[in-house]
Amino acid sequence: MFIRCPEVGGKMSASLVRATVKAVSKRKLLPTRAALTLTPAAVNKIKHLLQNKPEYVGLRVGVRTRGCNGLSYTLDYTKERGKADEEVIQDGVRVFIEKKAQLTLLGTEMDYVENKLSSEFVFNNPNIKGTCGCGESFNI
Repeated sequence: MFIRCPEVGGKMSASLVRATVKAVSKRKLLPTRAALTLTPAAVNKIKHLLQNKPEYVGLRVGVRTRGCNGLSYTLDYTKERGKADEEVIQDGVRVFIEKKAQLTLLGTEMDYVENKLSSEFVFNNPNIKGTCGCGESFNI
């Protein structure tokens, strides 16, 4: 493999620099962290939502500009994976992350919380810098 090397001052040099690629054995691969992890409560709720909807393969998570703080999450049923979607499979549940939302959701935990007054999916996102008072929108 040869790469052209620029000289000082921005001019291209006529010389070539050699780059070598080596296969390394006995090297431990580190597991990659999923962009989104689901709690057992979220997995159970998604399974329940998709139970009687065989035409849908999972849920699609996205973000859109909305609210007083900039962004809010969207959740929709999906029949197929989009070209740029990232797929998260956990405990038999498939969640697709839209391209626009992938960086904002990195390292996020998706939970499902149910109490006497409400039930909702909650995104525990370490990347958020601020939220609005009602918790519907956020900024990064």
